Amino acid sequence: MGIADWLMIFAVLFGPIIAVQLTRYLDRIKEIRERKLNIFKTLMATRAYNVSWAHVEALNRIDLEFDHNNKKEKAVIAAWKEYLDLLSNSSISSEQWSIRRVDLMVELLYKMANVLDYDFDKTHIKNSFYSPIAHGATEEEQAALRRGLLEVLEGTRQIPISFSNIKSSEK
Repeated sequence: MGIADWLMIFAVLFGPIIAVQLTRYLDRIKEIRERKLNIFKTLMATRAYNVSWAHVEALNRIDLEFDHNNKKEKAVIAAWKEYLDLLSNSSISSEQWSIRRVDLMVELLYKMANVLDYDFDKTHIKNSFYSPIAHGATEEEQAALRRGLLEVLEGTRQIPISFSNIKSSEK
């Protein structure tokens, strides 16, 4: 048997195994990228609603999905840590905190965009979103209703009741 015969036997025996392993490897890479994309897309879609459940969940998944050993992804994790540090900081004024929060969120999203090969500049990330005024008003109203209901249930607020248009039953 010549070398060509041995190569043919090797290809017939190991070709399918190599093909399956290569397919599995490529699927794993695709799945990892999809998970990172999901985080990025969620954060971009909810950047105007930073207290939404989806937004918070996506932030908390950054440490799980981005690789600490990859140089570009390490920058994402560093930006996330800086943002997280601000989120738990109550020592600065609320106005300064809000401005800094937006800047750090933009920086985080910008670094994620770079890792995921999206061509967004920071101005686009900061200013290009749609957030209806009605959504903000609805959130404020729901928060006020929850606070009021809790006060009633805790006994610190009473429900005012008044009667009108009551006919007297005098005879």
